[in-house]
Amino acid sequence: MSKELTSRSEDYSQWYNDLVIKGSLADYSAVRGCMVIKPYGFALWENMRDQLDRMFKETGHQNAYFPLFVPKSLFEAEEKNAEGFAKECAVVTHYRLKTDPARKGKLIVDPEAKLEEELVVRPTSEAIIWNTYKDWIQSYRDLPILINQWANVVRWEMRTRLFLRTAEFLWQEGHTAHATKEEAIEETEKMLEVYATFVEQYMALPVIRGVKTPSERFAGAEDTYCIEALMQDGKALQAGTSHFLGQNFAKAFEVKFLSRENKQEYVWATSWGVSTRLIGALIMAHSDDDGLILPPRIAPLQVVIVPIYKGEEQKAQIDERVHQLMSELKAAGIRVKYDENDNVRPGWKFAEYELKGVPVRIALGARDLQNGVAEVARRDTKEKASIALDGLADHVKTLLEEIQQNLYDRAFQFREEKTTRVDSWDEFVKVLDEKGGFVAAHWDGTAETEEAIKEKTKATIRCIPLNNAQEEGRCILTGNPSAQRVLFARAY
Repeated sequence: MSKELTSRSEDYSQWYNDLVIKGSLADYSAVRGCMVIKPYGFALWENMRDQLDRMFKETGHQNAYFPLFVPKSLFEAEEKNAEGFAKECAVVTHYRLKTDPARKGKLIVDPEAKLEEELVVRPTSEAIIWNTYKDWIQSYRDLPILINQWANVVRWEMRTRLFLRTAEFLWQEGHTAHATKEEAIEETEKMLEVYATFVEQYMALPVIRGVKTPSERFAGAEDTYCIEALMQDGKALQAGTSHFLGQNFAKAFEVKFLSRENKQEYVWATSWGVSTRLIGALIMAHSDDDGLILPPRIAPLQVVIVPIYKGEEQKAQIDERVHQLMSELKAAGIRVKYDENDNVRPGWKFAEYELKGVPVRIALGARDLQNGVAEVARRDTKEKASIALDGLADHVKTLLEEIQQNLYDRAFQFREEKTTRVDSWDEFVKVLDEKGGFVAAHWDGTAETEEAIKEKTKATIRCIPLNNAQEEGRCILTGNPSAQRVLFARAY
């Protein structure tokens, strides 16, 4: 088959790139570091986005939209945030082009159209949003503000990979304002749990809930909570973050409110986000050497039906039964396609839908029709079975849930097998090099040791797990006292 993939064992990175391109999820663009998300990939993102959007609204959030451009003076207002993103910023300096007579009509930047103030193309929206909140908040009666926006952001990455790290990507970013510290922390933790629930229940991917070390926090945050997932190559991937911003942005933008006690106080803030990087996580967590394996709850197509026939008479008989089956499947809320394209053979279709990760494939031929059965193949295990046409819709509905659960169970078992406790430096290095995965080890709590470990091994502290067991020990590198283990891994 022309769409054959590089195997994971041969070159995991190339396998991933092959799968994104040949699976029709995305393509490279004319803009370096940016991607074109193709219809199949965008349908997957839409399913993820729509479910997250429902979950946000169920927790009281509303959608809004803020400008793509941030005046440089606003961007600079919160110093830690500005410093953290400075190296990734794209900046607009002029607003017009003109033709250059000396270069045969080629366009050049018009030097007379220079902006009075440079505009940063948003790498994140805290600055523009908190400058707006200043006008919206006067009293405790105006709080809380619970807003989310679906948007694109630009972070000028030097090394890019489709979905995982691109100069422009799609995401959502929540930005909330609260009257008390306790409310803001509760919001931060609540949204982390929303993310974890989504990733586990819809993406079938188990995650570790935790807190980042000070060195790994979001720029401008007091605390960053995260969910960490493990990919099939043993590397970790940060799947979502939720930040307790304290009063940092409120102080930077002078956002105060009159409290119930009639005192002027600074507002407490959070922000939280997930992006199209989740599609990269989905690919690397579940797929195999034959293509994508998509969890049924977010797969663009859950079922495809392929007819096998000779002649128009057989085709007409199959069509009649398939249309009835389609109605039953749709009535059960199942996303289904009947592929009756006669330009390619059934075998080609089977390989194509296997590559695209469609959870269930149904093949129906003339003999099957006579026997009142259809061949049902599941993508996750590649098992096939002959199933009665009567009641097939109910069978498929149950099968989709079985596939969803199986994908989660497989990923969970893999993570458990790839999580190792170590107590010495030699053991730490050996596990990272030979086994990979999460390594639970003691750390003395200093940024210097954290950086030294990163330099020596390329492993970072992915998180300090929430509700982490307190356990006296010695730091694997320095031997200094440690009160708990943290999770290390090499990561994307």
